[in-house]
This record gives sequence, structure tokens and C-alpha cells, in this order.
Amino acid sequence: MPTKVEGWKDEVYGNEIREHLMEFAEEGWESIPEDEHDAWFERFKWWGLYHQRSGQESYFMMRIGTPNGVIEPGQLEVIGEVAKEYAQGPAENPEFGDAYCDWTTRQSIQLHWIKLEDIPEIFEKLEAVGLSTQQACGDSWRNIVGCPVAGKDKHEHVDAWPVAKQLHETFKGNDDYANLPRKWKVAITGCDEGCGQGDINDLAFEPAEKHGEVGFNVRVGGGLSRKEARLARDIDVWVPAERAADVAHGMSALFREYGDREDRFNARIKFLVDEWGPEKMRQVLQDEFVDFELETAGEDMRDDYTYNTGSQTGHNDHVGVTEQPDGNYYVGLNVLVGRMGADDTLELAELADEYGSGEVRLTQRQNVIVTDVPEDELDDLLAEPLLEDYSPEPSPFMRGSIACTGTEFCSLSIVETKNRQVRYARWLKDNVELPADHEDFHIHLSGCTASCAQPQIADVSLRGMKTRKDGEPVEALDIGLGGGLGEDPRFADWVEMRVPADEVPGAIQNLVENFKRLRADDETFRDFVENRDEETLAELVEPEETDYEDPYMHNTKMTWYPYADEDDMGASPAPTDGSGQPLEADD
Repeated sequence: MPTKVEGWKDEVYGNEIREHLMEFAEEGWESIPEDEHDAWFERFKWWGLYHQRSGQESYFMMRIGTPNGVIEPGQLEVIGEVAKEYAQGPAENPEFGDAYCDWTTRQSIQLHWIKLEDIPEIFEKLEAVGLSTQQACGDSWRNIVGCPVAGKDKHEHVDAWPVAKQLHETFKGNDDYANLPRKWKVAITGCDEGCGQGDINDLAFEPAEKHGEVGFNVRVGGGLSRKEARLARDIDVWVPAERAADVAHGMSALFREYGDREDRFNARIKFLVDEWGPEKMRQVLQDEFVDFELETAGEDMRDDYTYNTGSQTGHNDHVGVTEQPDGNYYVGLNVLVGRMGADDTLELAELADEYGSGEVRLTQRQNVIVTDVPEDELDDLLAEPLLEDYSPEPSPFMRGSIACTGTEFCSLSIVETKNRQVRYARWLKDNVELPADHEDFHIHLSGCTASCAQPQIADVSLRGMKTRKDGEPVEALDIGLGGGLGEDPRFADWVEMRVPADEVPGAIQNLVENFKRLRADDETFRDFVENRDEETLAELVEPEETDYEDPYMHNTKMTWYPYADEDDMGASPAPTDGSGQPLEADD
């Protein structure tokens, strides 16, 4: 039997949700029938809206899709204005204030505390500059990711930006692909550094040469969610750039027809590849979903990949100053855990206009890039006060920090994440010294097993759990080691479980000291992990209390907002009306 979600989608889904959404916005929060909340909240995701966690009723997270992470001139200013005007709720984050933008691991933007009644105005402002929340969430084509500097990078074999743009324009809002069994994530890489991270996507186009032409080999079935991580598998198909949309159509149609609609846990194409194998996947694609002869795979160019490999060479990320092929430069800025205040976002938009073309790009490492900066403007840009907080030359512990939304807003998360990872990064910067040849060291903190922070592909992977310490329930983290992508991608080995949150920095400190003491002369951290078994690695991770203090570890998700003074759900002002005033409880 199809799941209840499939039943809800059969009744209303896709573009038609917008009409209902606008009606609810006009009539207010209380117009959504209480017994239909789950159904409508599931449908609203198709228009980029997630209802926030318990205690925050009537507030939504809004996700704005930016294909390939490209924010065109004029768009960032509007994003900042929307955040400042509409993304302020009834509580303030102690680190980030009361209005901010989150840059995501899929090159999108997330805003929080959005009220239903404000959505029509927000949509109008976004759409006036070519931005949209359409299909930013939901069971459909998600934001297309790729190398954030596509078209502006010296390491390209082929400019993948036109392909990403074509796929975005072809499949966003396309009714034929509006209702897939689950989310559909696509990555396109045109460079020799692997910045698209295709291995962890449902469908990946990777640079490859055939007949003297650089096109794309096709991989299918990657993903990190839950505890079922998979690397995308080669299906022995090569396509030229002009055929990429045809193969993308075929693969998503195959998933639409054969994906599991009876078990949402199993409704990802990675499980279909498990069941069928790559050979059958290719054959069904050929027989049923494309009308031309598929070519066999070309010469793979993955052996030069450096992005998120731990190799300490090439682009492990895009932070720093890099020359473009046209002689201008792009400047990658480190945004700690991907969160930037609304005022800072507006200032960044001004700097991009003043020193560059006005274009800003987002990376899959939650950072931002200002493009098209003339050489004679570089020094002035680098001297701007904003870059003291968002540095192009950060500590490895700052540049490598990624965190998901956490219990601040997410109903799935088990632990607090953003503020905690900020505290971890600052403590590690002040107390731990990596070897001189290690400028990149990635620590990803994910609040649960959904893996939104991509923990399995980090040097140190942190995953939210609970445990007891001194007889009290506390927030804790599993610790994994040695994940990364590249020519030989691998997932982290989980070596320590349920470590109390205040003992994690000490564990990382001890791990780094053991690494420096035991490594071979030129051994990278990733090689160090790969060369040792899990039992040995567990001995090198020694959880320990230090002078690090964790103010959030005793929360255990019992308050309506992790940073609220009040310690119970009843203290929440939600649900509120369009003015943010609490609604009267029903008699």
C-alpha cells in the first residue's frame, strides 16, 4: 500500500500547492485545519517551506534554491533584506542575533522564523529578482549542485554552469517531475577537482573524455542519509554536454516509475541500485527512458580530484584568493558553520557590487565566494572590516567546520549544533595545533542520522546522540574518522559512541596529538586513519574534560527553544498571528 504521504500528494501536489498556500497565508495560521497539519506541512515543502519544531508552531524555515550556488547581481541584497524584515522570531540566538541567513551544504539559502502570513510578500520580493523557493524541498528535483566557480576556474575541463542552468530551467516546475517517490539530488562537475561532490548524489555527471570530446560520465545512487550511506555507482554511460538533460530526464523518470512509494525509508534511488545493480539500471534506462543509443563510459578524470580529499593539495575547498581565467580573482570567505547575520549579508552584497561584478556564489562547504574582483581591487577588498569575521585565511578548525540546523529549529535533530560547533572551533583554534603541512581539517557536526551536515565525508565526523553523565541526561556525539571524497572516496569509521558533548574537544585534542606523534613523515590525517583498524583508532580518541564549557549539553531538547531562559514547552509564545502575537488558546 502507498504511504500516507503518497495519499496526500495524490490529492494536492506540485505547482497547485501554491494556490492553497496563498489562501492560507491570507486567512492566517488558524485557517489550516488542525487535523490536516501534517498533510499540508508535507505539501508546503514543495514550495521550500518546512514547519519548525515543536514549540515553534506557526513558524517555518524557508529554503531558497540557487542552482550551482550562483547568486546573480542584485539577488543577495534582496535575500538580506528579506532576512532582516521577515526572519526575526520571538527568540534571539545568543551567537547570531535575531536575523540571519544559513548557507547550506547544497548551495542554497535557509531563513528561519518565517510566518505564514508573510509568504506572499516574500515570494513577490524574491521572484522580482529571479529567485524562487520552488522545489527547494519536497519529493522532487532539489537544488542542482556543482563547482561553485564553474565558468570562472582554471581547472575546468568543461564549463558545467550552462548544463546546470539548463537542468534547472528544464525540471524546476515541470509537472512531469513534480511528484517523485522522494527527493532527487543532482550534481554536475566540470573541473578536475571534484567540487560537485557527485559521489553523494542521486545522479552525478562527472567530467570524462571520449572521441576527443570532454563530456560527462554518469553515476547513480549516492547519498548519506540515515545509516545507509552509499557512493554513487558508475552505470557505464558517457554523454556530451548537449545530451545531459536527456539522460537526466531518463534517470528521474526511471526513479519516478520504479522508486518505492510504499516505504519512504526505502524510497531513494540508492536502494534501487542496490536491488538492480548498475547493469540493469543502464539497461532499463536505455530500453524505456531514452530514444537514442547510450554511449559507454569515457576516460574518467577523477584521478585529479582534490576537493574534500584530505590530501592537503589543490582545492580542498574554495576559501582564499584565486585567479580566474580572465585575469580577475575570486575571493572565498569562510563563514563559520554557514551562518551570516542579515546586516552582514547586506554588507557582503555591497562589497560584491563595489569590488566585483555583484555576483556571489555559495559552496557546498557553507562558505561564500565574491567573484570577478580585478587585481587592483584585491587589497582594498581584503582590508574591509567584514573580512575580519569572514576571513579568506582562517584557522583550519574554522574553515573546516560544518553544522546542520540542529535542535534550534529541526524536529529530527537530537542535539544543538550551530552554536556548539562555533564554540568547538574557537576552542580548538586556541588550544590545538595541527602539523604545519595540514591547512585543511574538516569537522562536521550533524544533529541526527539524517546527515544534513555530511558527517561521513569529514576528517572528524560528529553525530548527535544522548547519554547520561553523572546520572544526568546529556547531549552526546558519536565520533567518526577519516571520511572524504576524491579518486578513492571513503566514509568515516565510527570509532567512539555517545561521547558527552563537553568531552568532544578534549577527544579531538588527544587525537591530533596522537596523530602528530605516530604519523609517518608525509602521512596525511586521512591516510593515517585509513592505515589503522577501528580498534586502534578508538584507542587514539580519548574523550576528556577540559576547560571547554558546553552550556547546551543539559538541554536534551526539553525547551521550546534551546537558548530560551524558560525551561518548558509551555513558555513558548507560539503559535502566533501574522504580527507575531500569541494566539488565544481555544476554550
